[in-house]
Amino acid sequence: MNENTFSEQARQDLLRRLRRIEGQARGVQHMVDDGRDCSEIISQLASIRAATYSAGAYVLKHYAKACAARFGEGSAGDRSIEDLIDLMLRVS
Repeated sequence: MNENTFSEQARQDLLRRLRRIEGQARGVQHMVDDGRDCSEIISQLASIRAATYSAGAYVLKHYAKACAARFGEGSAGDRSIEDLIDLMLRVS
């Protein structure tokens, strides 16, 4: 991706998501240090995995839209790409 892939708002949103994931990971480290129950740790790790997946999907959508714009696709092309990505994400 080049630096123009994200608008400033999208960049800030992605950074906010990544900071939240970082905080969750630190929280799990503390849970391990404190000897918390494994089921609680697993639950938090599942939350981190979901947040990471969501952040990846967010990046994928922005990347696909940037590629479509580069190739001259219009809003209909953007919508088709977004629909395709949504389908791919549901299946995986």
